[in-house]
Amino acid sequence: MPETTRETARAVVRRVVDDLANRLAARTRTALTGALDRGARTARPRHRDIDWNRTIAANLRHYLPGHGTVVPERLVGHARAARSVRKEIVLCVDQSGSMAASVVHASVFGAVLASLRAVRTRLVVFDTQVADLTDRLDDPVDVLFGTRLGGGTDINRALAYCQDRITRPAETIVVLISDLYEGGTRDGTLRRVAAMRAAGVRFVTLPALSDEGTPAYDREHAAALAELGVPVFACTPDRFPEVMAAAIEDGPLPVPNRT
Repeated sequence: MPETTRETARAVVRRVVDDLANRLAARTRTALTGALDRGARTARPRHRDIDWNRTIAANLRHYLPGHGTVVPERLVGHARAARSVRKEIVLCVDQSGSMAASVVHASVFGAVLASLRAVRTRLVVFDTQVADLTDRLDDPVDVLFGTRLGGGTDINRALAYCQDRITRPAETIVVLISDLYEGGTRDGTLRRVAAMRAAGVRFVTLPALSDEGTPAYDREHAAALAELGVPVFACTPDRFPEVMAAAIEDGPLPVPNRT
């Protein structure tokens, strides 16, 4: 692409990305920061960090009927968010032509996630090859220009790359965004997902991140993943913050599991 044309395209893409980021960033940060903070409890909270509902529940045996009150011998509260990284999120994005909208949204989400100090985010895109775009997450436009849509699909190869870079399985969430039409080894993909889950990795599969709805995807492959206990469902961008927050808290995901 000629440099002048590239700069014009970059300006257009920047406007789209900025609009999307403004719409989603605040909600994503709020949902994920809340999930990270709720994941840590302390028995010696500061006054403004006391969780009064949990404190009352923990001290009901100290209820004084004559005074109509509970004497809280033990306080329960939210710990201050740690400065160290507590969660690692891997966005593994299929860059086949049918997944164009997903690449756009994933790059923006990746940039938002990368801005949270308590989360380490890795962005991997793939077709039959694998590209790690983590070093470009501070600029979603660079991510989009660094992505070449089209070609075949080798999910197994992409997950092998991701698996090799996981150092804290119990603190890692892998989000596979793909139409699941595997051009590599499907059985290999399933074995690899099973191994990651057995090691403690939380695994979520999203066939879509488009605004319009669910694209065509391989339902047989989706069903095989679901049998491994992997949630598989289409997810619009507006639901993504809730999904990630639930995954971080290791709680039930807010979207029905359907294949």
